[in-house]
Amino acid sequence: MERRRRKPWLCLSVALALMLVSVNANASGPLVDIQSVNPTIVVELRYAGNNNLLKQPLYPQGTRALTRPEVASALTTAQAFLRRYQYGLKIWDAYRPVAAQTKLWEASHNSDYVANPEVGIGSLHSWGIAVDATIVDSWNRPVSMPSDFDDFTPAAMWRYVGFSPEIRAHVRLLQYAMHKAKFWGLRTEWWHFTIADWQNYLPQEVRHSVHVCGTQWNGKL
Repeated sequence: MERRRRKPWLCLSVALALMLVSVNANASGPLVDIQSVNPTIVVELRYAGNNNLLKQPLYPQGTRALTRPEVASALTTAQAFLRRYQYGLKIWDAYRPVAAQTKLWEASHNSDYVANPEVGIGSLHSWGIAVDATIVDSWNRPVSMPSDFDDFTPAAMWRYVGFSPEIRAHVRLLQYAMHKAKFWGLRTEWWHFTIADWQNYLPQEVRHSVHVCGTQWNGKL
């Protein structure tokens, strides 16, 4: 069967609309403070301090961890599951303004890990539908995990191949909790999770571009 030819003018108009909408994720829906939905979830926004890839803050002082309301609700589901095992969630990143994504891209230019905000739909963090998360113990203390945040090495891969039973148990618990809450993981980053039905939270014209023009999310941060 002959493949239907894409109309260049349609792809161009959709691309322009995508660029305009992606300037501000609020245009695609409201954002809420994760801790206003569930104050038991620990937040440590790495890009609000110096402990990150750029070694300097990307977010203004006092920035809160924001997501779409549905994402915050799903995180509460994951938190409830972890609480049964005396653990809890810690959020390292949530909504990320396009300006901050641009700085990350300029600093790394590593398309294997960092999404170029000017290509496709950019990072799903900038749409409020992805989070970076780890787990803490019942005292909100860090536990052993495969790597630190933004570790672009094989240690950060979704599938843990090390020899520590403790680390393996921790990462599997996090992954299972997020799976139960209907999040998808990422092959190259054990800490990154996207709401499973993420396409439903994009504006209609952007969803249409995914279908008509073949725009894809590459899974990068």
